[in-house]
Amino acid sequence: MNHPKEVIQVVKIGGNVIDNTEALANFLCLFASIQGPKLLIHGGGKIATHMAKEMGIESVMIEGRRVTDEASLRIVTMVYAGWINKSIVAALQAQGCSSLGLSGPDGGIVLAKKRNPIPIDYGFVGDIEEVNGKALASLIQAGYAPVFAPITSDVHGQLLNTNADTLAQAIAIALSDFFEVKLVYCFEKVGVLSDPTNEESLIPSINAAYFEELKANGTVSAGMIPKLENALKAISKGVHLVRLCHADNLLNQDLGTNILP
Repeated sequence: MNHPKEVIQVVKIGGNVIDNTEALANFLCLFASIQGPKLLIHGGGKIATHMAKEMGIESVMIEGRRVTDEASLRIVTMVYAGWINKSIVAALQAQGCSSLGLSGPDGGIVLAKKRNPIPIDYGFVGDIEEVNGKALASLIQAGYAPVFAPITSDVHGQLLNTNADTLAQAIAIALSDFFEVKLVYCFEKVGVLSDPTNEESLIPSINAAYFEELKANGTVSAGMIPKLENALKAISKGVHLVRLCHADNLLNQDLGTNILP
């Protein structure tokens, strides 16, 4: 007889929330209050861009994606895996949530490879090859709430900057062998909107066919496209539930946009 899998909440928090001290504090309070197994993946926000500017390093973006040269890689590693990650871990510890700050190279949990420079050279940007779900599940089963920064490495030990939405999807899929995974993408909007300027225009659910329609007519564009591609991949590869919602609505499962198989 198969025992039902324990439910785990895998939560990704967006950079716009990280940039807002009050919004982040409120979100971490909600995350800490989740009962049972949980894991958090965070983005980087604008802190890396500000620090690069202070150090006289120009941040280059192509289609909303950061080009990571050697100098930028040092900055994003310091900011994402250092300042932001440890600030979040410390805040969660203060609320009695036993968290563990991690990035891809820790324990070899996430293995990536440098993205092909053709047609666009994004520099030291990593595409995920493998997630060691068993190692991660054992940390969670030991009572820790892992907090992941979007820094990975390859087989040669080269550090790489990796998209946090993609990292959340890959971790959620890897953990679905061990848990019933609920993946929540939290950001500054109430969900996917048919009119980005109108919070009342929430799209309650999206499947793959509807996504193609929304993309074709321009309803979803820019950064929302890869976010939804990741969400759809997760739901198609064994993740039980996927939802996009406002960070304030983390605990309310009825709010946001649900991703359907």
